[in-house]
Amino acid sequence: MPTATSDSAAVAEDLYARYMKAAAACRAHGATCSGCSPGARCETGQRLEADFVRLQDAYLKQQKKKR
Repeated sequence: MPTATSDSAAVAEDLYARYMKAAAACRAHGATCSGCSPGARCETGQRLEADFVRLQDAYLKQQKKKR
């Protein structure tokens, strides 16, 4: 039977995996999109970057709670 600790660890791992996947998607899009640059993003690039930032913030907030 799973414990609260193992459930929390699973959620943390899932959040980390989603955070890393969003980072990779953002990098991949930026590398191939002619409409994106470091200072400006196309509509898709903006959405990908917003997803990445949201997940990064959630992950870092979760890490701070562990300390």
